[in-house]
Amino acid sequence: MVPSTIATTDYHTGGEPFRIVVDPPVPIPGATVAERRARAIEDPEVQGVRAVLCWEPRGHADMYGGFLVPPDDDGAHLGVLFWHKDGFSTACGHGTIALGVWAVETGRVAAPVTGSVDVVIDVPSGRVTARVHRQDGRVIAVDFLGVPSWVVATDVPVTTSRGQVRVTVAYGGAIYATLPAAALGLSVTPACLDQLVALGREIKWALNDTEHAMHPTDPRLTGIYGTIWVDHLGDTAGHLHQRNVTVFADGEVDRSPCGSGTCARLAVLAADGRLPTGAVLRHDSIVGTTFTATVLKTVDIGGRPAIIPQVTGMAYRTGEHAFCMDPHDPLVPGFLLR
Repeated sequence: MVPSTIATTDYHTGGEPFRIVVDPPVPIPGATVAERRARAIEDPEVQGVRAVLCWEPRGHADMYGGFLVPPDDDGAHLGVLFWHKDGFSTACGHGTIALGVWAVETGRVAAPVTGSVDVVIDVPSGRVTARVHRQDGRVIAVDFLGVPSWVVATDVPVTTSRGQVRVTVAYGGAIYATLPAAALGLSVTPACLDQLVALGREIKWALNDTEHAMHPTDPRLTGIYGTIWVDHLGDTAGHLHQRNVTVFADGEVDRSPCGSGTCARLAVLAADGRLPTGAVLRHDSIVGTTFTATVLKTVDIGGRPAIIPQVTGMAYRTGEHAFCMDPHDPLVPGFLLR
């Protein structure tokens, strides 16, 4: 049964919404955030709350948000379960950036008037940091320090309705297939969006049950989360410029340059030798917003080379809501048109 009222605070990061539920109205038990995610997936009540906040008429097919939960231990300020129209995701960079801004703006984490503070957050894929920068009492930027990220597989053939393509699979807190939009005669522009969504779904589901979608140590992180389409916009010394759109879940479109997807892209570019440590990627979105990103260092994870990524962006509060569920309303939790 869906509660009669649900309070949220909404942000956007690079145009991508993030709906924060500070006090989830239903219990979500578990000893860790990863356990709570597994429980939430199986709990009809939690799924009902997620659906009512994502689906129309209170949300839309591209809505995104998170339930705040306790962290795994005292080493983090908070935990979060990320959600979208189809379920619960394992990572979210744009949401982490929004939570960093929210934590400082609400006083949950004390910050200097001018300077930086780390907001440490437990997410299903591990512990991440939102490094919040302030100037004269105003948040001006947030660095998202992601989990170790690496290339899973290269040159993987996938057959689509427009022909065969070869993709690179990479992990950045979630597992993505990534490829140039030009490989199928497209570009990362609104005019091509319908085709990018349809083909992105084809690629995701073609790979989702293959060996390339397997996380090496935690099966809860297994599965292709999305397809990242890329346009290359040029290189200069120490800088790369690319545009992307990430089609995730089942056809949901990220309006931002995608935080965890950018981590995966950093891993690909570093493995290709195109982005050495300290070089900067300018990553634009399909709506023209921008993240900047860099490889902080390289590490070894279970015998495989990986990188520690940093993605920088900004989030802005868009509103606060007290959603009401009339007991006689037939459209609870709601509906989706795609």
